[in-house]
Amino acid sequence: MRLLPARRRSALWAIYGFARLADDLGDEAPGDRLAHLDALEAELDRAFCRRAGHPLLRRLEPVLAEYRLPREPFVRLIEANRWDQRHSAIGTFAELLDYCALSANPVGELVLRVFDSASPENLVRSNAICSALQVVEHLQDVAEDQGRGRIYLPAEDMDRFGCAPGQLALRPAHPALRQLVAFEAERARELLREGEPLVAALGGSARVAVAGFAAGGHGALDAIARAKFDVTSALRRPRRRDVAAHIVGIWFRASWRGGRS
Repeated sequence: MRLLPARRRSALWAIYGFARLADDLGDEAPGDRLAHLDALEAELDRAFCRRAGHPLLRRLEPVLAEYRLPREPFVRLIEANRWDQRHSAIGTFAELLDYCALSANPVGELVLRVFDSASPENLVRSNAICSALQVVEHLQDVAEDQGRGRIYLPAEDMDRFGCAPGQLALRPAHPALRQLVAFEAERARELLREGEPLVAALGGSARVAVAGFAAGGHGALDAIARAKFDVTSALRRPRRRDVAAHIVGIWFRASWRGGRS
């Protein structure tokens, strides 16, 4: 983010602030969280009319106007948190990707819109990267999510590896959970690779930003593998040298694709 022009960096921080606020209301707010989320949607509508009261939404107002951002991606972020209030588990990987379409993919769309690069093809690739990053986050937060009464590991995959809900917070991680995490981590890696051609389609600071996001996902997966897929007690931060190496690799592959086009 520090490498981006100040104007776009400010816009991205405003978008991130909205996404973070929606998540906080869905995860931490006392009382009726659905009511809080309804209030956030009403405040979003006021922001589009330049009448928002919440400081984060006031910060978003000029970004909405300057980049002509649509309302729908923001509403999907709210809807993801409504989903969390009504459900506690995911049945299949396809259902998990449907959830990612609410909780993660809208951020990628808004980023592309800030960079004026939201073509249909770019959005498909962005969705792959964003979904991968969401899957990685769920793998990192298995025990924390279970503490909130939620399981984002697909139930069909838990059955396949013999992983019971009661094993998700054990320390060290149960062997069945490690096998399941390894399986889902490879799926996330494949999604990142599917999305990597987006870097070749972009230029300038947009290419830098997306390459950084994808490399961060690869680095997080490296950290999970380095911990032998123990995401409950042995998880480490991604190493900077790993992320840097992935940036170089992604950049090289983007340049190679660009040279062939």
